[in-house]
Amino acid sequence: MARILIVDDEKDIAELISDVLCDEGFETVIKNDGYAAIEEVKNNTFDLILLDIMMPNLSGTETCNKIRDIVSCPIIFVTAKNQTLDKLLGFEIGADDYITKPFVIEELVARVKAHIRREKRLTVTSSNIIKIGDICINKESYEVKKNGEFVTLSTKEFELLSYLMTNAGVVLSKEQIYNSVWKTEYGDIGTVAVNIKGLRKKIDPEEKYIITIWGLGYKFVKVVDND
Repeated sequence: MARILIVDDEKDIAELISDVLCDEGFETVIKNDGYAAIEEVKNNTFDLILLDIMMPNLSGTETCNKIRDIVSCPIIFVTAKNQTLDKLLGFEIGADDYITKPFVIEELVARVKAHIRREKRLTVTSSNIIKIGDICINKESYEVKKNGEFVTLSTKEFELLSYLMTNAGVVLSKEQIYNSVWKTEYGDIGTVAVNIKGLRKKIDPEEKYIITIWGLGYKFVKVVDND
């Protein structure tokens, strides 16, 4: 079931969109301001975000700009601002689509479904090959490429990367990682942090993909390349 985050300070509109999408089989979460939306995407995974532009405290454009540093899922602006310049600005900062208020609810649903279908096509190319952003791994040959260039990893680093990418978008505790990659409940759990540090140094020095969720663990972000 696809999860959709609805961000709109107009609670009636947010509830209307939520009710319609739930009827279509989606799971929805509503937030009524940009700051709450940012915290939500830091801790949870969404397949698509519907984002109003004209909100108090933090505008939709500012929210979109900050969210794009965390996630890569489609973002659709739903707003009363319909000037061409507004639309161009939205696309420039990372929005994938733009729907103006008042909108036809059937059109909104159709666009949501279209973007989610496209996102699924971009995620996994086969059972053995996973490509997210500019990182690609082959679980059968134990090969890793970044920007088309091979990266040398130790066996355990590869298994760690493979586990993170297979569970992209999910917050994984150190205990989960240790039990799944090292396949034991005994030993020094601190080895997870050591190997995460080494992995970041080799493939993610800017920490664009492997992010720390303080107090919880780590998450591999679903970043899509620009192709």
